[in-house]
Amino acid sequence: MFSEFTGQGVRVAIIDSGVNPSHPHVGGVAGGIGFKTNGMSENYLDYVGHGTAVAGAIREKAPQALLFAVKVFDQTLRTNAKTILRALEWAIENEMDVINLSLGTFNQSYFEEFERIVARATEHNVIIVAAHETAGQLLLPGCLPGVLAVELDWDCPRETFRSKTDGARPVFLASGYPRSIPGVTPEQNLNGISFAVANMTGIIARMRQSNPGSTLAEIEKFLLPA
Repeated sequence: MFSEFTGQGVRVAIIDSGVNPSHPHVGGVAGGIGFKTNGMSENYLDYVGHGTAVAGAIREKAPQALLFAVKVFDQTLRTNAKTILRALEWAIENEMDVINLSLGTFNQSYFEEFERIVARATEHNVIIVAAHETAGQLLLPGCLPGVLAVELDWDCPRETFRSKTDGARPVFLASGYPRSIPGVTPEQNLNGISFAVANMTGIIARMRQSNPGSTLAEIEKFLLPA
């Protein structure tokens, strides 16, 4: 879908473990920032490989998008809800078009804070692409209206997506596999919901290039089968 578009000029924030911009699957980034529990840093380099693989999956589908590394993990894939909220705030303030968020929190005590940040994103027409659930549990902010919700479908081809409804809202399903690495089987490579989100983000970046002012509701309507 939108294969004639490349995501050119679309600003995509990747909230993850940072990015290695020299990786051949990434081909550079437009900028980035690192978040710590006690502040921010200019260091957005990825030391665990997860964010780099996510960036590579997005780059594959949107080769001319402007990727921004927003680092919330460091040596392990662990962070907290406050840091995710700060990262989302940064992405909105820095005029991203799309935010890739393959993580979230089960902690419903943060419901109102995430609801407020999603409302801000909607106000600024920033599309948050986020994991809807994992292991059968809903994640914030991906379960909130105003977020493009993604779930995992192991049987879905990497270049496309599927859809379903959860009550009144659409949910999109995508492949949980990243770009392939020569000599590494899909089972040995990183995989999971993170890459379903990334694969969907690449498609959304192409859509934003084709229709820069499109709202989330318009994007969802277009993506759903007629």
